[in-house]
Amino acid sequence: MRSSRIAVIGAGIAGLVAALELAAAGFEVCLFERSASPGGKMREIEVGGRRMDAGPTVFTLREVFDEIFAHAGDSLDAHLKLVPARVLARHAWSAGERLDLYADLRQSADAIGRFAGRSEAEGFVRFAAQARRIFTTLEQTFIRAARPTPFDLVRRAGFGGLGELLNINPFTTLSQDLKHFFADARLRQLFGRYATYCGSSPFQSPATLMLIAHVEQAGVWYVEGGMHRLAAALAAVAARHGAALNYSTEIARIHVEGARVSAVETAGGERIAVDAVVCNADNGALAAGLFGPAAARSVRPTARAARSLSAVTWNMLARTEGFELARHTVFFSADYAAEFDDIFRRGRLPSGPTVYVCAQDRCDPGGESLAAERLFCLVNAPPTGDVHPFESAEIEQCESRVFELLRTCGLTVHRTSAPQVTTPADFERLYPATGGALYGPASHGWRASFVRPGSRSSIPGLYLAGGSTHPGAGVPMAATSGRLAAASIVEDHTSIRRSRPVAMPGGTSMR
Repeated sequence: MRSSRIAVIGAGIAGLVAALELAAAGFEVCLFERSASPGGKMREIEVGGRRMDAGPTVFTLREVFDEIFAHAGDSLDAHLKLVPARVLARHAWSAGERLDLYADLRQSADAIGRFAGRSEAEGFVRFAAQARRIFTTLEQTFIRAARPTPFDLVRRAGFGGLGELLNINPFTTLSQDLKHFFADARLRQLFGRYATYCGSSPFQSPATLMLIAHVEQAGVWYVEGGMHRLAAALAAVAARHGAALNYSTEIARIHVEGARVSAVETAGGERIAVDAVVCNADNGALAAGLFGPAAARSVRPTARAARSLSAVTWNMLARTEGFELARHTVFFSADYAAEFDDIFRRGRLPSGPTVYVCAQDRCDPGGESLAAERLFCLVNAPPTGDVHPFESAEIEQCESRVFELLRTCGLTVHRTSAPQVTTPADFERLYPATGGALYGPASHGWRASFVRPGSRSSIPGLYLAGGSTHPGAGVPMAATSGRLAAASIVEDHTSIRRSRPVAMPGGTSMR
């Protein structure tokens, strides 16, 4: 009997991890990606003849990837050079208000004390302890587990863990809970920003999202050569285990026969019989019928109002002066509540945007300014790219506001190349049926985490992975969803005798 044949749709991080784990387990795996290279949202672009990240820029929870590579008989360090960050991020509100957070907790507390006073430093220590407590409570019972119901979560925690569950404040918003730790509005703004890491508003998302602060405090690394190297490394190891990687190949339909997945069909009309499919696409694409009417019934569509943040981004080469950038620097708007009101209630670009700048040629602050460094600038935007064109005049006005804020904070940017701008409409074209939302559904309200589908869809043989599935958005979370999808297939196919993987029709492309 041949090994089970598994098709993986999408070479984002979740799809790559699922393909790697399934190939390493002995399944016959073929991955299909419509782009010419792996990575998905972890994309890399060229500006002025230089390659740079244009997606996720922060590498955290390296133990997740250490486990993935080790499970495949390999080593993360054999493929990537990772440098631990000493400064997690630099933050600015004006030319005279600047605060660094450090990998060392005490150093961050001392910096906060100098910035806002001793009581705020003490509040930070309490906040960090609560963030660690929430992460510890949820890591095994929720994040790494198959999607639980609230009852499942309580059952997994057990009687001894029930008290901890009650103390993670799922019914309080992050912005409300931060008031218990910080009197300074700037610090509430800084730590509220962690909600945006999963595309959400701190004024609507639960306080449990403060666990992201602990994830960063536990370690941030710089990936030499850029984040895209992670995707390339996963693809290489998957191929070594026999996975056939087909780039520039779009899947147009998932076929279902007898109420079960039976085949996938490429846009070119090639039909390939399979035993199971891992769909690493936004669930909105499935629900919209982009993989055929049968697969559309496998998930519920995401309401436009429930979408997560989109963004407007600028990739450029530039020379900077007046403000020493860190690798990660955030320039805050004057009115954070108004910013999210603009995005989520009014559906427009914020009149006062917060700006994130990734200086990809820097590690920790220090050293001379570069003649032409790679900058990635991002502001949050409404996920309306499917219904709103984002005309050039609107983007130019947003750009003007962005660079005016940078100048107000002391940073002057002299461009040495024309920027490559990506809008929500562009993200909609890259990731159809999302409106440009970059994180799946927003994590607004305590129920949001339980609404995301798990790895098993309602159609036997169709499995889900990616940021729109459990456990949610972000690089390590997407990787975890890929692992959960692979584990579900292994569990559901234990009765099938496996043989050595072989290449599938279509060949292998490593472009």
